Amino acid sequence: MLARDDKDSLKRTPLHDLHVSLGGKMVPFAGYDMPVQYPAGVLKEHLHTRKQAGLFDVSHMGQLALRPKSGSIEDAARALERLVPQDIVAIAPGRQRYAQFTNEDGGILDDLMVANFGDHLFLVVNAACKDADEAHLRAHLSDTCVIDSLADRALIALQGPKAESALAKLCAEAPSMTFMDAGPHEVAGIKCFVSRSGYTGEDGFEISVPAAAAERLAKMLLDDPDVMPIGLGARDSLRLEAGLCLYGHDIDTETTPVEAALEWSVQKSRRSGGARAGGFPGAEKILAHFDHGASRRRIGLRAEGRAPVREGALLFADSAGGEPIGKVTSGGFGPSLNAPVAMGYVPTALSALETKLFAEVRGQRLPLTVAAMPFVKNTYKR
Repeated sequence: MLARDDKDSLKRTPLHDLHVSLGGKMVPFAGYDMPVQYPAGVLKEHLHTRKQAGLFDVSHMGQLALRPKSGSIEDAARALERLVPQDIVAIAPGRQRYAQFTNEDGGILDDLMVANFGDHLFLVVNAACKDADEAHLRAHLSDTCVIDSLADRALIALQGPKAESALAKLCAEAPSMTFMDAGPHEVAGIKCFVSRSGYTGEDGFEISVPAAAAERLAKMLLDDPDVMPIGLGARDSLRLEAGLCLYGHDIDTETTPVEAALEWSVQKSRRSGGARAGGFPGAEKILAHFDHGASRRRIGLRAEGRAPVREGALLFADSAGGEPIGKVTSGGFGPSLNAPVAMGYVPTALSALETKLFAEVRGQRLPLTVAAMPFVKNTYKR
């Protein structure tokens, strides 16, 4: 348990009082006092999101605006390309893209979302990295861009098959949006930024709202009988079933995008032979991994039994003896599958689907099979 002084030092999101009033079990997360679950419990919250719609407070994440000093959005895009391996120039107005900040050794400093709002870029970064990310942007891009921290905004995620119908009651444009559309929209008369995206594998939306209006908007969404408040516990099991990386666990400063099986996120224009190949930190190592392969790879794992295989479990090629060949980086029980699932890193030679591996759990080696991800089919509206 946290001492009282430590708990008092935690930051609170604009929805903190609402979480408490809804019976949220509050825990420290990335420096914030956040709900890990509500009275319904993680299992019911998870399954409700898969079948109807869940409302998540993700206001602890960082929101930033990158404004080109020249007034040309392409200048902001080209500037950001100095820090990420993605094609930012090609993001059309009203669209967004997944990206990673990389370091000089090709490792991932953070993963983020980048949206083109016409006259500026809108970025969403991870909570634990947001101060470092802002400093990184200021250190490298202040020559061409004004970097604004949007600390006066909350961020709400509405996820699940009923998310569209719930949001449509408050935002007429919601049904016409498709996956990765993003831009300013009015929601219940409140000026918001809305993207059709999320981190559960379900169709849904992320809504950036002025902090002062966040609780009012959240309550309006929760008035819909299809919408239930969801805590961090179910958020984690949902993203694990979706095969999505958690920064600091599945990806970190010592993992390249290729090792992390994120090749799909790096467009051809930034790869060897592309129109703007390289030019980002760690390009030499990352492009070498594209061209020649990496020695290890992130994989999905399905356990044969019922016992969950947790983060940190060592992986082996044989049922007895031998040195560990890798380890689990995320693992738990997948409620939608009614079975345990995990992700981890192994030598590329052992990463093929259906490869048999073993995880050491409480002194025993449990059999696992390398499996395709996502574990649960995504339902994004294309």
